[in-house]
Amino acid sequence: MSSTRQQKIASVLKEELSRVIRKEMNDPRLGFISITDVQVASDLRTARVYVSVYGTPEEQTASITALEHARGFLRGLIGREVNMRYTPELSFHLDRSIERGSHVLELLKGIETKDSTEKPPDGEGSGEE
Repeated sequence: MSSTRQQKIASVLKEELSRVIRKEMNDPRLGFISITDVQVASDLRTARVYVSVYGTPEEQTASITALEHARGFLRGLIGREVNMRYTPELSFHLDRSIERGSHVLELLKGIETKDSTEKPPDGEGSGEE
């Protein structure tokens, strides 16, 4: 379980990283990126940044690679913007939860459609009169 301090730092990092990536980075490998979560270690020295990337698997890999190459640059900008004793080391990880959620919704819609075509209308076939 993370402490309140970890949660506050994670929230600030998420906000600042989103801003910096959107406004300061000009890497053509970066696609449409959304930071979905940041988890800060209990010692506040490292942070895992989960990123959702819209695009093909190749574009997703290229975006994560670009972020990994820029992590020193990003850490430096964050360190200047956020008043902390130590700026955490960043590591970027692809978050596929939105993809999985979308797939599950499609499956549920398919089941719903199948059920609605197989069920008889209300009152028919129930055996009650």
